[in-house]
Amino acid sequence: MKMSLKSAITLLAVAAPSFAFASTWEIDSSHSSAQFGVKHMMVSTVRGTFSNVKGTVNLDDKDITKSTIETTIDATTVNTNEPKRDEHLKSPDFFDVAKFPTITFKSTKIAKAGKDKLNVTGDLTMHGVTKPVVLAVEGPTAETKDAWGNVRRGATATTKIKRSDFGLTWNKALEAGGVAVGDEVTITLDLETTKKAEAAAPAAKDTK
Repeated sequence: MKMSLKSAITLLAVAAPSFAFASTWEIDSSHSSAQFGVKHMMVSTVRGTFSNVKGTVNLDDKDITKSTIETTIDATTVNTNEPKRDEHLKSPDFFDVAKFPTITFKSTKIAKAGKDKLNVTGDLTMHGVTKPVVLAVEGPTAETKDAWGNVRRGATATTKIKRSDFGLTWNKALEAGGVAVGDEVTITLDLETTKKAEAAAPAAKDTK
């Protein structure tokens, strides 16, 4: 029996998942966070966190450089363990969360940087400004199953930016010289992801 072109395409569609190496992973916001550190008064480092980190990782284990990641951080969740400072950070002097409630990152390039290490280049959008940054990534870890059967992997990413590049320029000069808030900010993302269930392959139609 000859196979029609339509039948051949359907058969390939059914068989394709067995050759696919890419998988989709959702960032688990309950076990993920974004941290930052910035110099205060030129003498110490103030650290803070953002919760409610969301996003998706499309992971290609056959060729990791073909993977992609998109992340969204809720800027309204900024927390430095000092309520008055947190309110100032949410104001127009800094993040202006009323206008710009989220911080986003979208990868544009991934390169290997050693064993279990990657350099992930992408567009960081914060305070309405988009700039390219490079994340130094450790991971992803090997797959592991939790007590409920979910498959999990993790990774840690770090980078440094200048807040002034994103329009966060508020500052105060110190009498002894220097400024109240440093320009360089260190960012760390601790991400835990869960594997998204694969969609069932479409059933082949009977073409007899």
